[in-house]
Amino acid sequence: MKRIVLTTAMILIISLASFANQLLSQGHSNSQFGDYKIEALDNRMPFKDKELDLYQITYEKNGLTVVVALDKDKKCKKYYVLSEKLPIQYECNGVYFGVKLLDNDLLYNGFPITMDSVNKTEFYSQRVLATGITDTLDHLNLIAAYYPGLYKS
Repeated sequence: MKRIVLTTAMILIISLASFANQLLSQGHSNSQFGDYKIEALDNRMPFKDKELDLYQITYEKNGLTVVVALDKDKKCKKYYVLSEKLPIQYECNGVYFGVKLLDNDLLYNGFPITMDSVNKTEFYSQRVLATGITDTLDHLNLIAAYYPGLYKS
């Protein structure tokens, strides 16, 4: 009887752990980074009296993992793509969705970036990735597909 209870408890624990990060989407980045997976994380990031939703994008070929923090405002959604090598921001203002440099609040909190570390051609071509109204999952897929292009070769 004890074995049945312990086995059931172990199966329950393993099942809960496997669902901790919910897989939202996957696809191909059309870059040397290969395929990507987007997962919703259970924890949140405190930022400016808010709790930001967190997502994780993992790339298959180079093992790069980035965390995307979603800051929702009334008119705008900001996606802070945080990594050690290339932190950047994407923004949706209801008219278009595209890349920007990080807001000053994050620059001063340990995420410095200069344009020297960014592929400038790709940065300027990503200023507008989509127009009109799109949802969060569309934005995350666009980030996962286009973010690798910002790395200098």
